[in-house]
Amino acid sequence: MQKGINEIGLWTDSKMKNLNEIKTLTDENEALQAELASCKQEITNYQNKMLELQELRDLYDLDESYPDYEMTAAHVFAKDSTSWFSTFYIDKGTKQGLFKGANVLCGDGVAGIITECFDDYAKVRAVIDDNSNISAKVMPANALCTVEGDLNLYDSGYLLVENIDKDANVSIGDKVVTSPISDLYHSGLIIGYVAKTSYDTNNLTMTAYITPAVDFSNITDVLVITAEKKTVSHE
Repeated sequence: MQKGINEIGLWTDSKMKNLNEIKTLTDENEALQAELASCKQEITNYQNKMLELQELRDLYDLDESYPDYEMTAAHVFAKDSTSWFSTFYIDKGTKQGLFKGANVLCGDGVAGIITECFDDYAKVRAVIDDNSNISAKVMPANALCTVEGDLNLYDSGYLLVENIDKDANVSIGDKVVTSPISDLYHSGLIIGYVAKTSYDTNNLTMTAYITPAVDFSNITDVLVITAEKKTVSHE
């Protein structure tokens, strides 16, 4: 009987030892999981910081591209319900010196224009919006034209450019910029680049499709030109 009791005791000790080892391994595993989660969070934080740094570099490069204009940076905090950033909101307003009609830039060129300005935020209408209509010109041909916003067309990645003189020397890759005669936009802001052209049935003009200089699927930070146009009216 004593032998049986001893064996039971040894078996119990063995099981307790195994349970303790399992608990130790479980604790170590939980500690490793917590450490792994912490490392993943640190990596995510680092990646976010790198993205923010790249965005700041992009804004700096954009600012350097237009040395004639004073600008201020703003952050996009909301947009409308469409897939694209056709209407969006920035976190600066009249208290920060902004105003209705101020031109908004990001990416490699013009994103849109402020249509409503409040104390600490403003609403921006993008150049792809259906209500956008911009007096522009194709460079280097210096051919006057009109850039029309069209959300359905932008689903294919393009903006419509109309009323180009049929004799203008327009080539694929040519730059389309805001015109000096525009009442709403400062001159020389890049709108996009010619992707394809076609002659109109009136035999007087041609139409072009351009790839915008801004990616309207994701806008996080912008620059706003703080100088007003001398004359402002609806285009």
